[in-house]
Amino acid sequence: MKKTVDILIIGGGAAGLGAALGAVEAGAKEILLVDRKNRLGGILTQCVHSGFGLKVFGEELTGPEFASRLARKLAETPVEVWLNAFVLSISPAKEALISSRDGLYQVSAKTIIYATGCLERTPGMIQLPGTRPSGVLTAGLAQLYLNEYGYLPGKKAFILGSGDIGLIMARRLSLEGAKVLGVAEIMPYSNGLVRNKVQCLDDFGIPLYLSHTVSRVYGNHHLEAIDLVKVDEEGKIIQGTEEHIECDLLLLSVGLLPNVGILKNAGARIGESKGAAVDGSLMTSLPGVFSAGNSLHVHDLADEAYLEGIEAGKAAVNCLKGVPEHRTMTPLSHNENIGYLVPSYYDESYLGDLLIKFRCRRPKEKCVIMVIADGEIIKTINKISMLPSEMEIIRIPKKLLKNNLKTIEVILEDRL
Repeated sequence: MKKTVDILIIGGGAAGLGAALGAVEAGAKEILLVDRKNRLGGILTQCVHSGFGLKVFGEELTGPEFASRLARKLAETPVEVWLNAFVLSISPAKEALISSRDGLYQVSAKTIIYATGCLERTPGMIQLPGTRPSGVLTAGLAQLYLNEYGYLPGKKAFILGSGDIGLIMARRLSLEGAKVLGVAEIMPYSNGLVRNKVQCLDDFGIPLYLSHTVSRVYGNHHLEAIDLVKVDEEGKIIQGTEEHIECDLLLLSVGLLPNVGILKNAGARIGESKGAAVDGSLMTSLPGVFSAGNSLHVHDLADEAYLEGIEAGKAAVNCLKGVPEHRTMTPLSHNENIGYLVPSYYDESYLGDLLIKFRCRRPKEKCVIMVIADGEIIKTINKISMLPSEMEIIRIPKKLLKNNLKTIEVILEDRL
């Protein structure tokens, strides 16, 4: 079966919902949103904790409440929604193969917005030593089991990695009666938001072991114990520091990766964020194909993913007028104190301001951010402190960006 639309949105989480609402606001009519789950909201539906909606609605909501409000807004629009539908592939010509309960569809779109979220790093990805018993789960999977299925996966838990999902699950497991023995982080600092460290660990008396990792897992059928060990400044195990800990649940919160498999197979260029390389309008290297949310780069706030989706939706509508034949691409670069930049390059034909998003590599205090265009400093921001867990956003007004720029560089340095 075949179908033609103006805009195809892949993913119904915060960014996908934002893209649909942004496209409607910009005047688009024929919009199709596809999601593989049986309801909209993506990961929001399993995040029963509060902390969502402050930037969008001005009040603190749980994940399901935030998703429900966005879904109700979407229901008031002409956007067509396909649930329980899976996008198998897309092509540079913007043709998507979609499997649904009604059959297999070939959807031709004038523009595509890719908002499929992110994936968790698994035990295999980090080469976790030891056996492969049950009871070793990613934190997000355990969150799904507990919050949506009502299943408590263990009673004596340990968490490897201090990402936000892991910290939140430490609190959640404690509230459900499980004993959380601790959280190990290989870095000498926490990788979660400060509020989560305080509210989820400190308030519950759960120890955080910095510069530690799990060196071995024990158990034939089900997890029985782990070895906790200290690491040096290079992340190497310090022999003789092993501590044997009995537990029946090990959660991994060791990083997230943008889910870009379909985009990559279509030939899209991948950037430093592990998501697609995009320009200031969030367009990928495939003309007319945009990316937003955690599939572009991992956000610390769902509100920001939603707002980024809105920008992608508006940009996609503008793209319906046609992609310029000659796009002047100015690459964005950074120094060693920054992990990545989004966007990867600047297209001067884009009429909006340039939003630069990035994370620092390590915690910084009393530092300065400078944006330099062709050797001229066009923006300076002084910061009291910066953390890798907190995404930085810099807005560069269009008027500060000259035509035919050769370079745009973002520098993060200690303040003298």
